[in-house]
Amino acid sequence: IPHTARFTEESKPNVTKTDEEWQKQLTSDEYYVLRQAETEARFRGYTDTTDAGTYVCKGCGAPLYSSTHKFDSGCGWPAFDDCFDKAVTTRLDPDGVRIEIICTNCHSHLGHVFTGEKGHDSVRHCVNSCCLTLEAPKDDTQAQ
Repeated sequence: IPHTARFTEESKPNVTKTDEEWQKQLTSDEYYVLRQAETEARFRGYTDTTDAGTYVCKGCGAPLYSSTHKFDSGCGWPAFDDCFDKAVTTRLDPDGVRIEIICTNCHSHLGHVFTGEKGHDSVRHCVNSCCLTLEAPKDDTQAQ
């Protein structure tokens, strides 16, 4: 999967917090998804947003996705066809079937990535809205 990092047993997050610190920082819904790897309800948050900017991790603020890579997949969650280089790490989901995506910086759960849905090269990062914050562009150019 282009631009993602692969999770290994040696992978360590740059941001580490105790469970208590995460619970103070995040809402109960955000904690449920980001730290307990659950899934929020469909069609919430940034699903239909077309504003320009950078989507950053709600857990640590690390830049994850450019709005230029967001598309309407109809799945009910924000979908992106690419991430910033090595911003997202992939690992096998505990279900043994799907590929989970986590923030490389803090190891918060983001969602799942799917490949080959619309052709053999397609990639869809299906991300829970509550894991993201959209930051407006800092100037007239949007980072790619």
